[in-house]
Amino acid sequence: MAFAARGASVIVCDIADGTATVEMITKKGGTAHFVPMDVTKSDEVQGAVKEAVSRYGRLDFAHNNAGHPGPAALLHEWSLEDFESVMRINAYGTFLCMKFEIEQMLKQGKGAMVNTASTAGLRGLPSMPGYSASKHAVVGLTKAAAVDYGRFNIRVNAICPGAVRTPMMMKWIDGDAKTEALMSNNPQGRMAESSEQAEVAVWLCSDGASHVSGVCMAVDAGLLAGAASGGK
Repeated sequence: MAFAARGASVIVCDIADGTATVEMITKKGGTAHFVPMDVTKSDEVQGAVKEAVSRYGRLDFAHNNAGHPGPAALLHEWSLEDFESVMRINAYGTFLCMKFEIEQMLKQGKGAMVNTASTAGLRGLPSMPGYSASKHAVVGLTKAAAVDYGRFNIRVNAICPGAVRTPMMMKWIDGDAKTEALMSNNPQGRMAESSEQAEVAVWLCSDGASHVSGVCMAVDAGLLAGAASGGK
């Protein structure tokens, strides 16, 4: 919605039904189309990029935003299946999206993308070893691609949110007030709204960020700054 509000024609991709998102965009006068896509399936990711190009002629911007937290448990309590599931979606899925998006942007001679990493990609998150590992991988992919493709006029950045009030987050904490308070433990004392993350993603794709690449920006109300200075 934030991209569309600034005039972008949007392809909404999700493993779930994204038609409601498209309707929210079009009711406000924007242009959007839904493409079903599982980020772990190479042919579906490639197909979504092709659909964007077929409909709109090019792929200027991409926001790779799929994610899965996995269980809240210590490393030895994670099953191999849990770890593989989180890595497939968060790390492999981001890789596949970047691969096919970059191939198209190379043809155009220009492009910008933003990956959703996490503050867990910049530190260790307690009881979330697989999630932390996967988001560190996203940070690594972001930095490596920024170095490799800058000479082709392709910028690659990442946002690293703290806790964000999304349906997935609220389902994960399952109404536990103590967990919500813990997740909101930042200088502002609240979870972020998804729109606050979206505004940063849009800016990183905009001409206003034309000299910004390889940045993994914490959008966490100062959570990591407090941790670095010894805050709780």
